[in-house]
Amino acid sequence: MQEKWLLAKLSVVVLLLLSTCSALYEDQIKKFDWRGVNVGALKQSRVDLNHFQPRILVSTNEGVVASLCVKTGELLWRQILEQKPRGDIKLLQVSGFSDDSSDTAAAPMGSNLGFDMLTVQGHAPALVRGWNTNMGALEWEWSIMPLNTERAQEALWFYSRSVLYHVLPAWRSHLEVTAYFASSGHTTGSTSKVMASWITPESCSLSGTFYVCVDGKQLISLDLVSKSGQVIRTLLEEEPKGKLKTVAGLNGVVIVDGSLVSVNKDQSVCNGLQSSSFTVGSFNYRKILAYADLVSGILKINAVYLDNCAPATEIEQSLPFPVHFGIPSLSNFDCKQKRNGDGKSCLFLFSTSSESIVAVQQGRIRWTREEALANVIDSQFVDLPLADTEGTLESEMKGKAGDIASAFLRRITTQAVQIRSLFLHVIGLGPPPTDTQRAGLVRDSFGLHKILVLLTRAGKIFGIDNISGKHHWQLYLPNVNGFDNDEQMRLIVQRSAKHFPLQPLCVILGKDAVNSNGVLYRFNPITGQPSEGGLIQLDYKIKQLSLLGETEKDFVKGILLLDASNKVHVYPQHAAPLADGMYLYTADVRTAELAGFFVKYAGGKLSSTHVWNARLGGHNSEQQIIGVSGKNPIEHVHSQGRVLGDRSVLYKYINPNLVAFVTQAPDATHKSVLNLYLVDVVSGSVVFTITHRKVRAPLSIVHSENWLAYSYFNEKVRRTEITTIELYEGKTQANSSVWSSLQAPPMPLVERQSYILPTIVEALRETITERGITNKHVLIGTASGSIVEMPWHLLDPRRPIASTTQGREEGAIPYIPELPLPTESHINYNQTVARLRNIFTAPSGLESTCLVVATGLDLFVTRVAPSKTFDLLKEDFDYILITIVLVALTSGSLIVKHLASRKLLKQAWK
Repeated sequence: MQEKWLLAKLSVVVLLLLSTCSALYEDQIKKFDWRGVNVGALKQSRVDLNHFQPRILVSTNEGVVASLCVKTGELLWRQILEQKPRGDIKLLQVSGFSDDSSDTAAAPMGSNLGFDMLTVQGHAPALVRGWNTNMGALEWEWSIMPLNTERAQEALWFYSRSVLYHVLPAWRSHLEVTAYFASSGHTTGSTSKVMASWITPESCSLSGTFYVCVDGKQLISLDLVSKSGQVIRTLLEEEPKGKLKTVAGLNGVVIVDGSLVSVNKDQSVCNGLQSSSFTVGSFNYRKILAYADLVSGILKINAVYLDNCAPATEIEQSLPFPVHFGIPSLSNFDCKQKRNGDGKSCLFLFSTSSESIVAVQQGRIRWTREEALANVIDSQFVDLPLADTEGTLESEMKGKAGDIASAFLRRITTQAVQIRSLFLHVIGLGPPPTDTQRAGLVRDSFGLHKILVLLTRAGKIFGIDNISGKHHWQLYLPNVNGFDNDEQMRLIVQRSAKHFPLQPLCVILGKDAVNSNGVLYRFNPITGQPSEGGLIQLDYKIKQLSLLGETEKDFVKGILLLDASNKVHVYPQHAAPLADGMYLYTADVRTAELAGFFVKYAGGKLSSTHVWNARLGGHNSEQQIIGVSGKNPIEHVHSQGRVLGDRSVLYKYINPNLVAFVTQAPDATHKSVLNLYLVDVVSGSVVFTITHRKVRAPLSIVHSENWLAYSYFNEKVRRTEITTIELYEGKTQANSSVWSSLQAPPMPLVERQSYILPTIVEALRETITERGITNKHVLIGTASGSIVEMPWHLLDPRRPIASTTQGREEGAIPYIPELPLPTESHINYNQTVARLRNIFTAPSGLESTCLVVATGLDLFVTRVAPSKTFDLLKEDFDYILITIVLVALTSGSLIVKHLASRKLLKQAWK
């Protein structure tokens, strides 16, 4: 009896626990979202096809070590190290990779510690770690802390015969070399100081155990493991034009202007070879030197045997190389050990200037990884074009208005053409589908299916399906960088797909890497093809830009550009009249100085006038701008006021020209001071300012409607806080139709409040919808890689301290400093976004739904519904039941009508 009683109690407890659980249904996983996992631009690699588990081990510029599948390039495991500079990987050493006797995992005598892979990262401290390459598990680590942390940034490392060497240069003076047992970190002796007055950071490189420097027409080198310490001088035919490059696997060999030069008497090289990238491997149990070059779009891979410099024709290959990959560089290769092999077993791994990883085998590209997506700097969701039938209907609706007869005739003609097209399609004689239709790039009914255009730091652009994640096209812009003042390249939509039959148009603005002048690249975001001029080189530097309204001619939004001499330009030029009366502002992040300009169009020419100036740097100009946030230009404000508890209306201060500037400066008393300024960039007036002491970055800020939210780290209490601000005009509204900054209402009423977040914030973004009816939520990207959807009513600065009648009438929650982060609010559930940096949002065709893309080392795309999907039927909606009910009601009404008419007829005869 007692056992039954215990079992009953246990059942009740289990039921109570189940009732409080929140989870995601299994069939909902990855139904409305997808994630792309990246490792970053390739830095070092080791291809091993002869291991019992063939793999590719890589280290990247993003501080990642990973193992890739040889056949597909997919991740087998990935370890994300600390962020730079602590996570900067200085050395990647794989045990037993080659047949070199110095490449072993031998540990010091009496120790059982070895390693599969060794990495050295950072400088203060420098971390040495040993890894298990089968699972990616960390097996051991040790660290050293240098005495001079500034000099330690230039430190170099190399591995030889179970000993790890730390080389610390003192420019124009000497080298300090310290040897450590690789597995334990114990020093083998004292630090040796090698005098070298000729070393400079621009002319020196480490090749194996040799430290090589260029001095005019000669190479001066030192063997750092030799006891003699002899200075080796090697004469050159002419002074090198570029920097020295090293060849992995060749000790004391450098690449000088594409040619191999050896400073090691024990290492011979093959003269006459000319290439941009070399690497060493083995084939048929013989060492070979492989090199690759791109000639007229053809990638040519050649190799020679190192022992006699004879060509290894078995592995020579040539293949067409797509332009969007940029310039390839041979990173590493390996061949399966087979005697009398035919070269088909060799796999070549390339890194490219567009930050792609390309694997070549048997004369073709076997797989690729687009690692440029690890550094996305801008994003746009672009509407897809209409289908043919919808496009025809759209053209009909845009036709000229006429009488009813002509409109009816057009409709009959259109439907006849559609029926003819359908018949021809059924019998197989219809026109073939277009490329976009074949790829499935057709607009859906709810506007949820879009093309996601991503711009990366490397200058590569991607067109990705936001539902499936498929890459439809890629573009690469070499020699195009971000702007000065730490501004990245910009991606702007000049014309959407709503203007059928005109094609959508996007433009990328950047800076030419050679002359620093502005660059424009116009392209079709659906197909990725250049459009309306393609790449346009400007003859001036871009200082500021702004988007104008649509032109009546071709529905293109012009771009207003301000150059370095404060002259204004408009592209395309026929949109110049729309720039009349526009205002521009500039901000110098280093001096915290703002300037405003007025643009005038008269006599067919544009001119700018400097109208205001503001200095936010303080009396000693120590403050620097660390954050700027304006409002989303496509944002719609649905409600202009807030209903209070007494049924009066508190009107919002909705200033579209309001921009938030955040400055930071060191302080002797408070360590660091952070200032927030709300500036009207048309009139130059400072609307509001607030100061935070003993706080510092990381700073994230979001600005929308009449509110502002920004997060920072409070050093006094060692926690992350988020401050929210709301601006109101009061209970009377100055102008309900048109806002004018030149005739602005009095200073707004400011409500502000701070909250505590139990995590570090990396990004903030507000949700946005087509009409602004849906409630606003704030998306919070955390350092742990999760994205939290926070309702605004939890961040509301008007939350009362105590529960009051007025607060309850307004629907305000009583103030609690700590903000909860429930797991059900994580929109990416267990799909962690590593190194999350930015969150971008865009409206969909449904008012309830907002499209979201989160970027960082990984990429995550999803959709959110802040007010639930009130305009969409649920997936489990019972269509059969509602059909039966409608049929029953319709039949019942007809029967009742018939019975009523019979009753009335009988009553009439009485």
